[in-house]
Amino acid sequence: MKKEQVVNCQFSVWYPLFKKHTIKSLILPLPQNVIDYLLDDGTLVVSGGCENNNQCSQNNNSDSEEEEDIQVIQDSGLAPEFPEFTSKVQEAINALGGCVFPKLNWSAPRDANWIALNSSLQCQSLSDIFLLFKSSDFITHDLTQPFLQCSDDSPDPAINYELVLRKWSELIPGGEFRCFVKENKLIGISQRDYTQHYHHISKQEANISSSILQFFRDHIQHQFPDEDYSLLFSWEELTSGNSLTTSDTEALQDGPAFRYTTSEVTVQPSPCLSYRIPRDFLDLTTGEDAYKLIDFLKLKKGQQEEESEDESEPHVETT
Repeated sequence: MKKEQVVNCQFSVWYPLFKKHTIKSLILPLPQNVIDYLLDDGTLVVSGGCENNNQCSQNNNSDSEEEEDIQVIQDSGLAPEFPEFTSKVQEAINALGGCVFPKLNWSAPRDANWIALNSSLQCQSLSDIFLLFKSSDFITHDLTQPFLQCSDDSPDPAINYELVLRKWSELIPGGEFRCFVKENKLIGISQRDYTQHYHHISKQEANISSSILQFFRDHIQHQFPDEDYSLLFSWEELTSGNSLTTSDTEALQDGPAFRYTTSEVTVQPSPCLSYRIPRDFLDLTTGEDAYKLIDFLKLKKGQQEEESEDESEPHVETT
């Protein structure tokens, strides 16, 4: 991959080209002091939570307790404040319906959803966004080494970092497909969530391939700056039906390869799960599993007793 190709894959480059075919989004320039904060390991949360967000009034009691804990950290003076940027972000969130999916120029913090109170990338405030961003290796990669895998040794292009806020939409994982384009031709379609087996894909393979291929030819082909790239397609069968015509069948014979998980056997876990806190540790810290907590306390008590016995025994030194 060339550095120029990485630059062309930035959200702000392709979004204006395909704006009417994708989810409504807003792009905000990311101030340098915010970038510095995201790369600082010293603090985790910032102020600017739910004061102006009507959605937050619907949070449950447990969420409120978490907000109180966060506020204590904010009041300690450890976390910086970004009043102007906070205001702009909140205005954008409200304009998009109160809930957004955040990302930077390239990546979303998919590896950090475990840390959110709702275990989701759905955000309602700037503090929600920062909590995810500061916990994400994907975001750190975008900010520090976006050209790491590039093959050319030319100077790194200057990047204007941006916060991308996308209107929250409930996409069906079994309806998302990764499409691969080479020399402006669609050569492959792959099930995006390869960790699961979806029965409907095998039954609707021909319709899915036909719909994606036709959409690509009508709206995508020759529009992107590069000839080689990949894109994500969210497919839903038309309510009126997607019956294949003779021309569709003929086109599919020379069309893209289609790959999907055909069996529940040997399905691999999502690589993003490797970023999660171990379940046993989470149960212990939250007290959700009383038996694990009791076993843990017994183990610690036994270790302390052994240490005490070792200290009380006389030690004999020989020469």
